Amino acid sequence: MEKFTVLNGIVAPLDRSNVDTDAIIPKQFLKSIRRSGFGPNLFDAWRYLDQGEPGLDCSKRPLNPDFVLNFERYDGASILLARENFGCGSSREHAPWALLDYGFRAILAPSFADIFFNNCFKNGILPVVLDPKAINELFKQVEALPGYRLSIDLPRQQIKTPDGSLHSFEIDAFRKECLVNGLDDIALTLRHVEDIRSYEKRRLQETPWLFQ
Repeated sequence: MEKFTVLNGIVAPLDRSNVDTDAIIPKQFLKSIRRSGFGPNLFDAWRYLDQGEPGLDCSKRPLNPDFVLNFERYDGASILLARENFGCGSSREHAPWALLDYGFRAILAPSFADIFFNNCFKNGILPVVLDPKAINELFKQVEALPGYRLSIDLPRQQIKTPDGSLHSFEIDAFRKECLVNGLDDIALTLRHVEDIRSYEKRRLQETPWLFQ
């Protein structure tokens, strides 16, 4: 998992509440468990004018000109600004996979659905909960300034706006450590690889019949 320390990126505003995981990545794309390749189908039903299906060449599909991610000013965005209860609905881990594959490393919202919130951390995305007033102000600033960027400093737990204003945010210490060091569940386990090998060696000596 890629380390997350300081992110300076363009912000894309998704001004919708209760965005569920089926909107983030529709159910027909859930057959694959490769963890990659889902970016072109992020928000598929909103981004395109036709029906999306696995295997379609998205570069040839008609784009919805009214959907925010199709606006040129948000090309290359790595920070998603959202409304309350983002990521509600089913618990599909494909949702953070699609967001990450598209290029988003952080999501700012007043609240998140619990399972989606947890899945973000496990896949290298930083979900930040901010006060609704702060979120409203950020939406206004993003709309007013093309190319609007934020700097998110995870070690300091601060977000810096272009005018120098700071927003502090809370994060669980263990989750913060994992993101800063790029540790997913497998990497966390491998930190104890020598203990695991010692245990396996001891078990082989003590109970050899189990390994026959």
